[in-house]
Amino acid sequence: MDMETYLTREIANHIVSALEDMPVVAVTGMRQTGKSTFLQEQAEFKGRKYITLDDFAQLAAAKENPDRFVDTDEPLIIDEAQRCPELFVAIKRAVDRDRVPGRFILSGSANFLLMKNISESLAGAEPCCDSPFNLATSRYLLLEHPGPSRG
Repeated sequence: MDMETYLTREIANHIVSALEDMPVVAVTGMRQTGKSTFLQEQAEFKGRKYITLDDFAQLAAAKENPDRFVDTDEPLIIDEAQRCPELFVAIKRAVDRDRVPGRFILSGSANFLLMKNISESLAGAEPCCDSPFNLATSRYLLLEHPGPSRG
């Protein structure tokens, strides 16, 4: 197998399933574990607009006007989302206005729910939910990518 061959990931089925019910799905994990490649190459996500906040122009646009940045009819993938905490409040407002399943996939190396400003934005949008991992009642699904296995 050459280095250019992309192998589909089993986790894609879980994310697709979550997107059918939830407006926001976050994929987090350690750096350099293939999250960005997965979100760009996995067939199920090809119809989504992919934005990385590693791109300084995109990051500047997100910081300048987070509400406008997320105001789109296209389903979005926002990679390295932790680089712009202001986006999480804008996403919460967008979801509160129009709770359409599958609107956003957020990705990054940080656990968003452990970041103070971000966890407050997401927690405020989770009625009757003690844990973001409670899939029956949670508005958000956080799928942790454990990183490379050591075997």
